[in-house]
Amino acid sequence: MSTTAKRVYGYLAEFDSASALYKGAEKVRDAGFKKWDCYSPYPIHGMDDAMGMKRSILPYFVFFGGSAGLLTGFSLAFVTQVLIYPTVVQAKPANIFTTAAFFPIMFELTILFSGFTVLFGLLGLMQLPRLNHPLFASRQFARSTDDGFFIAVEARDANFNPEETKALLEDAGGKNIELVQEED
Repeated sequence: MSTTAKRVYGYLAEFDSASALYKGAEKVRDAGFKKWDCYSPYPIHGMDDAMGMKRSILPYFVFFGGSAGLLTGFSLAFVTQVLIYPTVVQAKPANIFTTAAFFPIMFELTILFSGFTVLFGLLGLMQLPRLNHPLFASRQFARSTDDGFFIAVEARDANFNPEETKALLEDAGGKNIELVQEED
């Protein structure tokens, strides 16, 4: 029988209510933790501020993805309709000034590239797909979708210290504090 040490994921603490979770999140934020998250059965107004979350960089990705779609649409239409195979419609010139005819493809590719950028950018920023999360091994975590309020502090955070982190969660009002270990 071989015994292998499991890697510690972090601590999971349960809170009594949404307001207790909010106050606990403020204490964890003020302690300087960066790799932690709150879990509740419903959205809690102001939780982003309590956690100290900054605005996502996803809108910038989407802007550049949409710009790439716009330029791709223009290039595709201009090269094919003006340079390679000039299309003369009702004696109108085939030059850069016929861009009004290019608007539909430019619009569609802008929307298409923006949509793909949202999808793949969000998956990348959330580090998905992840087939199994260490918190799923916790028996009490299943209640996070029903009536439980939880804070999970990850061990990979620079401020993580097993004793001090547990004491911080207790001081913040956490109950049933559980050390979560990753499955092999």
